[in-house]
Amino acid sequence: MHDNWIIYAAFGVLVCLLLWRIATQWQNAEAANLRISLTILGIVALAMVVWQGVRLLPVGATTAHTKDKTITVLAAASLTNALDDVDTAFTKQSGIKVVARYGASSALAKQIEQGAPADVFASANLQWMDHCVHKKGDTRVNLLGNKLVLIAAKDAKIDHVTIGPGFDLAKLAGAGRVATGDVREVPVGLYAKAALERLGAWAAVEPKMAMAENVRLALGLVARGEVPLGIAYETDAKIEPAVKIIGVFPDDTHDPIIYPVALTANAKTDAVRYLSFLRSQNSEVGL
Repeated sequence: MHDNWIIYAAFGVLVCLLLWRIATQWQNAEAANLRISLTILGIVALAMVVWQGVRLLPVGATTAHTKDKTITVLAAASLTNALDDVDTAFTKQSGIKVVARYGASSALAKQIEQGAPADVFASANLQWMDHCVHKKGDTRVNLLGNKLVLIAAKDAKIDHVTIGPGFDLAKLAGAGRVATGDVREVPVGLYAKAALERLGAWAAVEPKMAMAENVRLALGLVARGEVPLGIAYETDAKIEPAVKIIGVFPDDTHDPIIYPVALTANAKTDAVRYLSFLRSQNSEVGL
């Protein structure tokens, strides 16, 4: 209904033109008076249309502004549960809707570089945040941390293993495979490969690696029993009831697992409020 003034305006202009055209066709004295009357009527009609448009325009503008109160967040898959809770709280407080898309940090960074719409980027490692040049560097903050763990199915016979020098993951996996993220670019895979190389276990286990597009997919392979073992983040393992943590990789075997977050170069103003809210909820995010 708020856009009907456009139709009124077009109709009014057409009526005015038609009346003016009729008035100019008559040449006698009575026609002159009629022309004056029709001209006045046309002006009044046009004035009413303009008034209607001016009256409704602010309403339309307000509606458009309300519809635009949405921000898009691209975040690492391992942040899914934590950010969903924060996003719900933020929307309830601010009235701003958050559209979150989760995936591997590598894939999300590439999407942003290629122009995908996004206001906030939360990565699972520092390298992909560094790689993603389309961001507002002055807004970047290292928000959270995590741990790298070895997981197995909940009903697996393996209960606990000590991960340290000489750890033989290939032997532990037996004829099965070890799931994790793609070791070429997915953060959890990069951390896993670095840790296994530091422990001297990578060469033997490399042929047995089952590489997934992101950590949640790798977690799912273990949860469904498709592979006996997996390497994931501690937070993901704790929220998946079908898996259990059987070992923790020492912090000195890989780079610190840090989640940096920043606004993108074209971020909406509302995204600033979101980032501030996210920082204020740091201790409640669950990492």
